[in-house]
Amino acid sequence: MSDKIIKVKDLKKDYINEEIVTKVLYGLNFEIKAGEFLAIMGPSGSGKSTLMHILGFLDTPTSGQYIFKDRDVSNLDDDQLAKIRNEEVGFVFQTFNLLPKTTVYENVKLPLLYSNLKDHDQKVKEAVKSVGLLHRIGNLSNQLSGGERQRVAIARALVTSPSVIFADEPTGNLDTKSGQAVMGILEELNNSGHTIILV
Repeated sequence: MSDKIIKVKDLKKDYINEEIVTKVLYGLNFEIKAGEFLAIMGPSGSGKSTLMHILGFLDTPTSGQYIFKDRDVSNLDDDQLAKIRNEEVGFVFQTFNLLPKTTVYENVKLPLLYSNLKDHDQKVKEAVKSVGLLHRIGNLSNQLSGGERQRVAIARALVTSPSVIFADEPTGNLDTKSGQAVMGILEELNNSGHTIILV
């Protein structure tokens, strides 16, 4: 396998609503190597989230080629995309997307319920420890601060040992200090070999 984890060729995305075509991505070409820390930047409405959703297997391009780890995934069906999404990528969203009234442990364990990975308990504890929240593992998510919730979201993204972590404006709902802490964790993950794609 090459060191290129992602390669896109002439990637386009159009949205069609009542016969009105809105072009969002205009033939993108780029490569991302394993271990890179990459930021997708641009003004609101420029297609950043659309691109991230395609790269993270949440959406499909209108045309073009998407090669992930030497495999053309452009024309895979929903079940095939869901399998790759569960095994290969982790997501950290601006709004955390944690289950309320559920413990840190249960939130982080969730992706493992859909995987073939073994030793769930150990994997959850390692992920929670990596974001410095082992002392809060039994707390409910609604008992945590915003910064702590985002750290739980990062642990959940990490728990399956994904090839790529996608972070969609992960500091958008946080104060400056919490945002810096979250960025510090993402930098540490990148330094340990994780590929990070940040919007």
